[in-house]
Amino acid sequence: MSPASKHFLLDLLSTPSPTGFEFRGQRKWAAYARRFADRVESDAYGTAWATLEGSGKKPRRVMLEAHADEIGYMVKYISKDGFISVDRVGGSDVATARGRRVDILGDKGTVRGVIGNIAIHIRENRDDEKAPKVHELWIDIGAGSAEEVARAGIRVGHPAVYSDTVEELGDHRLFGRAIDNRIGGFIIAEVLARLSRAKKRPSSTVIAVNAVQEEIGGNGAKMAAHRLMPDVAIVLDVTHATDTPGVDVKKHGEVKLGGGPSLTHGSANHPEVVGRLIEVAERRKIPMQHESSSRFTGTDTDVIFTQQHGIPSALVSLPLRYMHSVVEMADLRDVEHVISLLAAFVEGVTEKDEFKVRL
Repeated sequence: MSPASKHFLLDLLSTPSPTGFEFRGQRKWAAYARRFADRVESDAYGTAWATLEGSGKKPRRVMLEAHADEIGYMVKYISKDGFISVDRVGGSDVATARGRRVDILGDKGTVRGVIGNIAIHIRENRDDEKAPKVHELWIDIGAGSAEEVARAGIRVGHPAVYSDTVEELGDHRLFGRAIDNRIGGFIIAEVLARLSRAKKRPSSTVIAVNAVQEEIGGNGAKMAAHRLMPDVAIVLDVTHATDTPGVDVKKHGEVKLGGGPSLTHGSANHPEVVGRLIEVAERRKIPMQHESSSRFTGTDTDVIFTQQHGIPSALVSLPLRYMHSVVEMADLRDVEHVISLLAAFVEGVTEKDEFKVRL
């Protein structure tokens, strides 16, 4: 990874972009993608896409999609004493919330606060404790009244994220919050960069889509897919690495951190697209892992493949430990393998490819 790419990655991962308020990260993503694309566009809600036109006479349109948003909290109520109650934005894990630093994105800028944690010495029923309910959490910004909170530029409806950023660990790994899935936005931008620098442009047109609001149902991806209607779509998200203590692989499948990208089979995943990805991985000697999806994927793939008359789609996932926490962990070797897989897939798509189940 080049120094410029790593700087962009670390900056993007550290930029707050909670669901519904993704514009901070999206602006940085769009500015970076413009260096490699013929054009960068966006829609009303902030989903952005960068297009690199293909060299073919009638180029197929390949969409590479990731999501830009992260989980967080939202101000729900402010007490007369200045304590801030919150609601969840996306799948925030309240079991890990107490005692955390948070950044509230207010009208006057970012305000640092802490999620309160009553000392163990004076907690009731501490020998039989359970995870708190979200309404039991509160943020303390050091204010003594609701008026002080208002003067700090905070009101009901403002979002908040954990203030933890990303760090490197060992020789190949990153950990921090929001790797799910802003690292996907980084990957599709790097695929675009690699294709733009090649001696010959691919035959197909590639559209890198960084979508909003995946964490609450794939709203951005649904709008973008309906608008763009590509011939084929590869969705990139993260998946659970199950190689840590306490995870039952019989229930959750076997995926290893550092074991390469994971390819999902079943449900939304078109068999012809899945087969092509396997062929590409074998030809390029890219390690690949496999997952099953008997009902739904839980990703943007579920809302992309059903648009209009149907979009042949497949889900490629980056293994991730400790998902939806402030210590999400990814392996940079997996990141490189995913970039190589997606770039090679795009390069192999020609005007003859239909990705249609033959009857």
